[in-house]
Amino acid sequence: MKKIILAFAILAFVSCKKEEKVTIDNSGMPSEESATLTAKTPEELGKAIFEGQGNCFACHQVDQKVIGPSIKEIAKIYKEKNGDMVTFLKGKADPIVDPSQFDVMKTNFPVTQAMSDEELKALETYFYSFLK
Repeated sequence: MKKIILAFAILAFVSCKKEEKVTIDNSGMPSEESATLTAKTPEELGKAIFEGQGNCFACHQVDQKVIGPSIKEIAKIYKEKNGDMVTFLKGKADPIVDPSQFDVMKTNFPVTQAMSDEELKALETYFYSFLK
């Protein structure tokens, strides 16, 4: 059964990826990446990562469980337990939201481990924005 769930999660992860080319006028900026990072608030950057390169929306929705827990549930539990979401996304902390889904989530660690601390912190900020 776990293999079926894992296969479904991988299929959903791969098939739902939406690529969209965005052109940024970065005249005077040192690089396109820095233009993207400086042009957004941490919350906006987190949303862009969540919906784009992170492809997190394939498994997580704002207020309903799909494959993984909802964004609101994740933020609520991490806040209540004073958890460190960034450390978890780096693969250096145990799951605290839904440990039974850890095998599915850990397949995404290569994506999150390649992200900078700033990007991971922006994802965390985006998640916590739903607690307002």
